[in-house]
Amino acid sequence: MNFCETIGANRYHFDGLAALLAKASPRRSGDELAGVAAASEQERAAAKMALAQVPLSAFLNEALIPYEIDEVTRLIIDTHSAKAFAEISHLTVGDFRNWLLADTTDTAALVRVAAGLTPEMVAAVSKLMRNQDLILAAKKRPVVTRFRNTVGLPGHLSVRLQPNHPTDDVKGIAASMIDGLMYGCGDAMIGINPASDSLAAITALLRMTDEFRRAYDVPTQTCVLTHVTNTLAAIENGAPVDLIFQSIAGTEKANAGFGVSLSLLAEAYDAGRSLKRGTVGENLMYFETGQGSALSANAHHGVDQQTCEARAYAVARRFNPFLTNTVVGFIGPEYLYDGKQIIRAGLEDHFCGKLLGVPMGCDICYTNHAEADQDDMDTLLTLLCTANVNFIMGVPGADDIMLNYQSTSFHDALYARRVLGLKRAPEFETWLETMRITNALGQIQDASRSPLLLNWIEP
Repeated sequence: MNFCETIGANRYHFDGLAALLAKASPRRSGDELAGVAAASEQERAAAKMALAQVPLSAFLNEALIPYEIDEVTRLIIDTHSAKAFAEISHLTVGDFRNWLLADTTDTAALVRVAAGLTPEMVAAVSKLMRNQDLILAAKKRPVVTRFRNTVGLPGHLSVRLQPNHPTDDVKGIAASMIDGLMYGCGDAMIGINPASDSLAAITALLRMTDEFRRAYDVPTQTCVLTHVTNTLAAIENGAPVDLIFQSIAGTEKANAGFGVSLSLLAEAYDAGRSLKRGTVGENLMYFETGQGSALSANAHHGVDQQTCEARAYAVARRFNPFLTNTVVGFIGPEYLYDGKQIIRAGLEDHFCGKLLGVPMGCDICYTNHAEADQDDMDTLLTLLCTANVNFIMGVPGADDIMLNYQSTSFHDALYARRVLGLKRAPEFETWLETMRITNALGQIQDASRSPLLLNWIEP
């Protein structure tokens, strides 16, 4: 299918949906690196005008990556619900934008159509939207998940406590854990990126965090972010595994670069469910994604990086995750050059994931060689929290000393909660008050007499 649009004396031609989507995307360094971006702002405007006229049904008739060679495409097509799509099947991409922003389109309507939406549809409409549109529509679509507590409720913000250590020192990790909990963080989970892939080291971290959780009856979940095959081995060895982690992408080839397939993820999902460790629900997968991952693996098939990212959410949706995290600025300036591009990408990712029914959080972050700073992260943090993002990161001092990148701190979560009146997961909020860390209003107080400190057992 070919498309064309005229602006002034210039007529622009777009060869297929993939080219149209790429050239309609807001500017970003990754698409320029891939050679798929618009050559000028005028061409980008022409692509957006042409895209607005495309029927949503066109995305069911033209696969961006052929069905025969890509299992993610097969997943998208084979699980599409014609019944859910019927309500919006007559709309163009431009009409769909208007429908999303209409006051008459509420949460119930967005839930009804979710199974009828494909990643390509939501990526397409995002390219026609301003930042405020992405925030408004995403806020209408809360996605609530449960394991030992409840995350994603409207008016709530959870935090993944990330106590990484460059040598996996158990005492160092424990110190960061206590620090984060004293600031009221950790309700999304306590999640450690291990420095080592050693099964012994991974198991030691799993046991330490689980022993701590059980000792203080903390209503949260723990995770060691190792490859899914290591987690499967840990489960076989009897380690206490709560959430199962894996990085995922939007194409079969990119996932192969991560060493995973849909069948392997299904095996891990079934293994996790068999443990029955959840108390209030059984959402247990934790996925991380990021714009540029498919391009970095030379596995993008000519598709722009934001659309590839949206396709990753189809993979996540298949396994009913507890959390999905777009690590938005982590891959580097080759893909998202500066603060402006990182901010836009974070809002796009959150919007696309939520429309597809995926519980989206964001690691609001950047690498030290990107043209970004902590003020940019403050802006994205405020915008995402306004859009009801499920969770953010809590890193000591916002500076991860193991992964060597800049993220958000325990204090940043306090700021967002104070300014926007956001609560923690309700089960966790009750526990914090019981531990004398917060008062009845959820505010941090002098915790010198907290049972958590008075009864602390050094690992």
